[in-house]
Amino acid sequence: MKGSLVVVGFFVLGCVLGWALNQWDIALPNDITPYVLYLLMFQVGLSIGSDKKLKDILTNIRPKLLLVPLATIVGTLSFSALFSIFITKWSVFDCLAVGSGFAYYSLSSILITELKEASIGLQLATELGTIALMANIIREIMALLGAPLFVKYFGRLAPISAGGATTMDTTLPIITRYSGKDMVFVAIFHGILVDLTVPFFVSFFCTL
Repeated sequence: MKGSLVVVGFFVLGCVLGWALNQWDIALPNDITPYVLYLLMFQVGLSIGSDKKLKDILTNIRPKLLLVPLATIVGTLSFSALFSIFITKWSVFDCLAVGSGFAYYSLSSILITELKEASIGLQLATELGTIALMANIIREIMALLGAPLFVKYFGRLAPISAGGATTMDTTLPIITRYSGKDMVFVAIFHGILVDLTVPFFVSFFCTL
């Protein structure tokens, strides 16, 4: 929860700073965004590769475990496509791109903004990227606050699916508390796998 608020705070600070620079006629380099994206991608690989539990996870993978991240991915994309029916401004692929963030707000928002700029223009691409940022932050917050209810009404795997890509880090403590310590392995495996799919799914739907 605290981490999400920090991200929102930096987002608001960036908006204010961008507005101020515009008022002062100070232009940022046009090619800075790809380098920020490359840095984020490097950070993703670094965080996954340096995880001390990665070796244990890879050596203990059972086919049955794949059903949890698969359910998360299929469920998220299905409901993203369903909600696109009620949103006239954005196409079904735009909604799928937003949903493909799986709560990884920082990476998905920048990816969407960068990839959609060529097809819909900078203003709309930035708007869609902002929607992805807020939607995925809200997903993480709901996973953090709703974990007790998810466990009560939908079972111990529900908070893991709700957490999306964050179950390997930010939502892991709350999942451990309400789903049980025996779910830690499942949550980390789920988070790593879903985390890896974010750049692929977002890039794919942004090009359609």
